Amino acid sequence: MTLDVGQRLRAVRMEYKLSQRELAKRAGVTNSTISLIESNSTNPSVGALKRILDGVPIGLAEFFAFTPAAAKKIFYRADELTEIGKGGVSYRQVGETMVGRSLQIIMERYEIGADTGRIPLVHEGEEGAIVLGGRLEVTVGEERRILGPGDAYYFESRRPHRFRCVGQEPCILVSACTPPTF
Repeated sequence: MTLDVGQRLRAVRMEYKLSQRELAKRAGVTNSTISLIESNSTNPSVGALKRILDGVPIGLAEFFAFTPAAAKKIFYRADELTEIGKGGVSYRQVGETMVGRSLQIIMERYEIGADTGRIPLVHEGEEGAIVLGGRLEVTVGEERRILGPGDAYYFESRRPHRFRCVGQEPCILVSACTPPTF
């Protein structure tokens, strides 16, 4: 039986309510490293995995003994969405864990001037969203657009991308990505 290290790491990260960015920061690795491991695009060495798990913190033995709970819930009230962001960007995920899921849906809120950081995000899969309120600057590769209510984006996530709230009010959007990468 093959052990799905990526799925297990995602489950542990979600159990401890850490975003990929927060875990990467704690572990001293890049966001893309966490993303690549969780999407099973790369297999970490035991040393690299230990270093990442020190950011949780959880030991190797506990990591390999961890049994994620199966997602069974279907409906979620607004107050049951799981916050996985920090700072000026709120990411409220539908579902507590993405274990066994192939799609991640998030209600995002960017405070005025908040962004995803100067270093563009890169990960496997696809993502898209519809802006519900405010104005969002979206940069994908060399392309940049400012989107308002009703506007949308959809692209392959391995293209470098970043998001920033522009304007005088917070930006709200609903996004989806596959595979789950946050």
